[in-house]
Amino acid sequence: MAEEKITSMSDDTSVAMPIRNIISIVAGVAVATWAYGGVIERINNLETNSTLNQQDIELNNEFRILWPRGEMGTLPADSRQDMEIEALRRYMDTVFEEVEENDDWIDNFGPPEGVLATVEEVRELRVRMTLLEDQVKRAEAELHEMIELERQEDYDERRSNPK
Repeated sequence: MAEEKITSMSDDTSVAMPIRNIISIVAGVAVATWAYGGVIERINNLETNSTLNQQDIELNNEFRILWPRGEMGTLPADSRQDMEIEALRRYMDTVFEEVEENDDWIDNFGPPEGVLATVEEVRELRVRMTLLEDQVKRAEAELHEMIELERQEDYDERRSNPK
């Protein structure tokens, strides 16, 4: 029978391996560890950015909804403008009240008697002017008709009395 090789291993067992293979294995493990650390770091950065962006989006939505309602406060300029608008509104209310109290002159407003008389005279003059224009047009038409008739008579007379 062939001699059987029995290998026994212990902590003192030695392994013969070239040094370049050992260096290659150690370098490969170092590169793999460095690459793994870089990937983990990149994933952590992306998760952190995603979390911060999500918080910003939630705050923006809250601001977008609550600010127009006035539930998040106001700017100092807005407060000043609101006070000025309120003061103007109160002033206009007092002015309108005063106008309503003293509006008899508005309700009873009418032109003076002299103006009314002049307006009536102008109306009468327009009517008279229109009548006169119609009379002038009729007179012009009659005149043209008479001139035409006279020309016709002269023409007829010349034809009947040739010289």
